[in-house]
Amino acid sequence: MSTTSAQPASKRRILTTSALPYANGSIHLGHLLEHIQTDIWTRFQRMRGHECYSVCADDAHGTPVMLKAQELGITPEQMVAQTRDEHHQDLIDFHVDYDNYYVTHSEENKELCELVYNRLNDAGYISKRTISQLYDPEKEMFLPDRFIKGDCPSCGAENQNGDNCDVCSATYSPTEVKNPRSVVSGATPILKDSEHYFFDLPKFEEMLKGWIRSGAIQTEMANKLEEWFEQGLQQWDISRDAPYFGFEIPNAPGKYFYVWVDAPVGYMASFKNFCNNNGLDDAPFWAKDTDTELYHFIGKDIMYFHCLFWPAMLEGAGFRKPTGVNIHGFVTVNGAKMSKSTGTFIKARTYLEHLNPEYLRYYFASKLNDSVTDIDLNFEDFVLKVNSDLVGKVVNIASRCAGFITKRFDGKLSDNIENPELLAEFQTASESIASHIEARHYHKAIRDIMGLADKANQYIDAQAPWVTVKDENKQALTHDVCSMGIHLFRILVVYLTPVMPKLSEQAQAFLNDEFTWASAQETKLGHPINKFKALLQRVEMDKVNAIIEDSKDNLGTAKAEKPKNEKPKNEKKQSKEAKVMKDDGLSPLERDPIAEEISFEDFAKIDLRVARIAKAEHVEKADKLLRLELDLGGDTKQVFAGIKSAYQPEDLEGKLTVMVANLAPRKMRFGMSEGMVLAAGPGGSDLFILEPHDGAQPGMKVK
Repeated sequence: MSTTSAQPASKRRILTTSALPYANGSIHLGHLLEHIQTDIWTRFQRMRGHECYSVCADDAHGTPVMLKAQELGITPEQMVAQTRDEHHQDLIDFHVDYDNYYVTHSEENKELCELVYNRLNDAGYISKRTISQLYDPEKEMFLPDRFIKGDCPSCGAENQNGDNCDVCSATYSPTEVKNPRSVVSGATPILKDSEHYFFDLPKFEEMLKGWIRSGAIQTEMANKLEEWFEQGLQQWDISRDAPYFGFEIPNAPGKYFYVWVDAPVGYMASFKNFCNNNGLDDAPFWAKDTDTELYHFIGKDIMYFHCLFWPAMLEGAGFRKPTGVNIHGFVTVNGAKMSKSTGTFIKARTYLEHLNPEYLRYYFASKLNDSVTDIDLNFEDFVLKVNSDLVGKVVNIASRCAGFITKRFDGKLSDNIENPELLAEFQTASESIASHIEARHYHKAIRDIMGLADKANQYIDAQAPWVTVKDENKQALTHDVCSMGIHLFRILVVYLTPVMPKLSEQAQAFLNDEFTWASAQETKLGHPINKFKALLQRVEMDKVNAIIEDSKDNLGTAKAEKPKNEKPKNEKKQSKEAKVMKDDGLSPLERDPIAEEISFEDFAKIDLRVARIAKAEHVEKADKLLRLELDLGGDTKQVFAGIKSAYQPEDLEGKLTVMVANLAPRKMRFGMSEGMVLAAGPGGSDLFILEPHDGAQPGMKVK
């Protein structure tokens, strides 16, 4: 018997990209978050039957690559080729399936950069003017911001970056740095004039304002970009002077495209290279008024390049703008920024030497949503989640049932469905889980899948086939129950396939099957299966500790990373670096699930009330907070709640919750908070506000 759900109404044509890894350093876990997020979404679209391509490349150009190659005694081209191969192998080993992984130092990219530039120039969007820059007289080169150190012009702190101060957070022009020195040679830079080429970004202001509010990017990021419009868009410096590793600007000897010009064009070039090699036409994916879809997955530190400069360049050159730019937060490890000294700055290869890559794919998926909230890789939680969810729940279903099928029932599933209602529940979940993945709410999809896994294990526990198999009169029941368990396991793995493709591949071999998303609706009655082999192993903490120790050992060979958020020239007012948000002003109780003991008398003073969430909205510049207006039956209170990682504002409005109504108001930097909403859970996306039911009304006292 086989029934199939309706596929999406029409076949979509989709192109996805990830931000390009820079070609002078190894891929680390922070990079992997993005590639994994992209790969899950792409694999899901393919499973749904859509025509979905995914491309990426190494970002090859710029001063850091040039200098690193000189240090190694090889050409930039040689270094880029070596690094590109290393990056690609790391991604392959993490099961990231790009149709093409290319490099920006390519003929296709050179031709496309010149095409884009010439169109912009012909349309009057390119101008020239002379600017003054810091110049290294020993190396005979102009210095990018990151290659200048000196004293902060605001607070006087020594040895600060050329564009921002880590002590007082001030941003400034490199020419304002006190006592500047060149990081390249140690020489004192001098000011020198040079003619530069500028892109007329202000001409696209109205278009950009409409585009960022079209749903193409997250609302919180659109709000952040408003700062640029408030200050007024400025001309964007798109040229760099020789010596520079990159593409020379047409008819401008000694002038090169700034790396952030040719890097996004590299998306087009990688796809063009793929299409040329596979007899496809890339033009419809970049044409205006097309029915194709284009999505970029990027980190929040490079938002303004992808959401201001890139769509303006595309518009001015006559190409389509992205359908969506999906922006994610950073990766922290054990609650802190990745650190080389503590061993939490972990390279992809170091992880791969110790652990199954699909464990990290699953853990990231369990945390990822469509917000820019940072994702914390807590290793204790990681071990617990992998062992509990994947080994203890999902794989355990098959291991508990498969042996009976193989040994007692000739390796064939029953011709009967023992519990049609439970099977239907698993199958009906398909579209809900699909909608979560489509919306990049991976954490909700994982939550629902594991909820089903719990029900499957509860079913097997209740039926106890290891008991019934001993009763000759219950052999048919044992066969039906174990077959039912295999059916449920199969559906769960179908849903997990975009997240864990290798596990799915092994399960398909075990089940004699091939999965599409519609496979969840099929029922394999009387179907032969193969002997079950262990699919996953438990994670021991010593494996994690070994990764950390090896990462400490690699400290001396760690390579520098390209600063993706390096400020565009002459944009000091606008180009504040994207930083991990500081303390949101949460109380100790909101941060720490364990507080010191209080007496019963103290607890009795707490006034718990039912409240209706009348309004919920994002709080600008806050990663963790939502602003709630709570109706207590006539009395309205404002509360700032640290639940943004688990809820979107629109999902909360109208819900009932429980709040501490007599908490003294507290002044926060975002406004006055007049209470506290009660929530439970381990944190992150797994955070649940208390929702009273059974006739509860706003203002009702909770006892």
